[in-house]
Amino acid sequence: MIDIEGLSKRYGDRYAVRDLTFSVRPGHVTGFLGPNGAGKSTTMRAVLGLDLPTAGRIRVDGRPYAALERPLTHVGMLLDAGGVHPGRSARQHLRAVAAAGKLPGRRVEEVLARVGLTDVAGHRVGGFSLGMRQRLGIATALLGDPGILMFDEPVNGLDPEGIRWIRDLMKALAAEGRTVFVSSHLMSEMENTADHLVVIGRGRLIADLPARELIERYGGGFLSVRTDEPGRLITVLVSAGARVTPEGPDTLRVVGLDGDAVARLAHGAGVLVLEVARHATSLEDAYLQLTDAAVEYRGRQGHRGHRGAEA
Repeated sequence: MIDIEGLSKRYGDRYAVRDLTFSVRPGHVTGFLGPNGAGKSTTMRAVLGLDLPTAGRIRVDGRPYAALERPLTHVGMLLDAGGVHPGRSARQHLRAVAAAGKLPGRRVEEVLARVGLTDVAGHRVGGFSLGMRQRLGIATALLGDPGILMFDEPVNGLDPEGIRWIRDLMKALAAEGRTVFVSSHLMSEMENTADHLVVIGRGRLIADLPARELIERYGGGFLSVRTDEPGRLITVLVSAGARVTPEGPDTLRVVGLDGDAVARLAHGAGVLVLEVARHATSLEDAYLQLTDAAVEYRGRQGHRGHRGAEA
């Protein structure tokens, strides 16, 4: 488990993160989202003691990271897949990490097999594709069989099969009772993978919610309601604060009420409801709405250069 309380990190006059408080719990994949420059990498580095906080407290399994004995058995991390000497083979790299962390040598072959690198384990890392480097980084994170896994953009460079593999791996690790904390800009992957979401913007906490709740609360989802008395039902639902738009002779689009509330109101008014269907929008829609005010850098569409080309 990771507990972050009042975390602030300042560089000169600028705060990378400010008064950030949240927990990452075991048994879940927790997605960590935010625009570029929001403070995600700073937060993850602070958890690992790579950046010293200006203020606040971070506990990993109840202690600061620096106080952990054999830290690789507590926390595995993938922060930079390129941080491996290109002249070493994958096996040599993992053996060096295992020796430094006082980990059993047998784990090297076990993690190579788990990430699918056994056949190229003797090849130099300098010849690896980005996807293969990602797999090696994940193998390194798994080496100590830790209870906490931290991944920063783990699907970078992976093909569709590799993306599905890391998605299934993260879910499996959480199902084993581990704490899985993953930062990504790929909303579709987070929607398919994360159980819980922490969203930050400009260094501050914006949301800390189960993924489905965040989508439903901020994504602008709606209900399709079929009834044989649309006129009467519109009056009932609008009086309860809903926004209602006819979508056909017997179908209404309803925003602002859940299905149970619609059913109760219709029953109380004696209106027969034939069908209620929930249409949830995507995590991307919810995320963009939620973080709109926190985006620091925006491009301008429609601007033309001196030759009339799109900028």
